[in-house]
Amino acid sequence: MEVREELKYTNTHEWIKVDGDEFLCGITDYAQKELSDIIYVELKDPPLELKKGEPFGTIEAVKAVSEIYMPVSGKVVEVNEKLREAPEIINQDPYGEGWMIKGKIKEKKEVEELLDAKKYKEIIAK
Repeated sequence: MEVREELKYTNTHEWIKVDGDEFLCGITDYAQKELSDIIYVELKDPPLELKKGEPFGTIEAVKAVSEIYMPVSGKVVEVNEKLREAPEIINQDPYGEGWMIKGKIKEKKEVEELLDAKKYKEIIAK
C-alpha cells in the first residue's frame, strides 16, 4: 500500500498535494483498495466554495458508496473529467491520473492540521 511522503492526508482517506495556495486532491491508495472496483464517481461542478470536511462528491464501488470530503476550505476550480467516463483510473493510479479536484486554498493553517505520511500510516495500520 502506497503512502507518499510529499502529500498530506485526512482521517477520511483523502490526499492533498499543495503548491502555494493551489491544491490537487483525490483518495488514497488505501481507500481505493478498501472500496475495490470503483464503478462511478460524481463530482460537484466548479466553481464551488466549500469548507473543510464538506463533501465535494461521491464515489461508488462494487462494495459501497462513499462521500469524498474537502481536506481544506477553499474553492474547487476544476474536476477530473476523465473520471466520468473511466472511474477505474482511481484504482489504477490514485495519486496520479486518478486525481479528483483542483482548487485554491482559503485557510493555509488548515494544511498544517492534516496528517503527514507517518501519522496516516499509523491510522491505516490499525
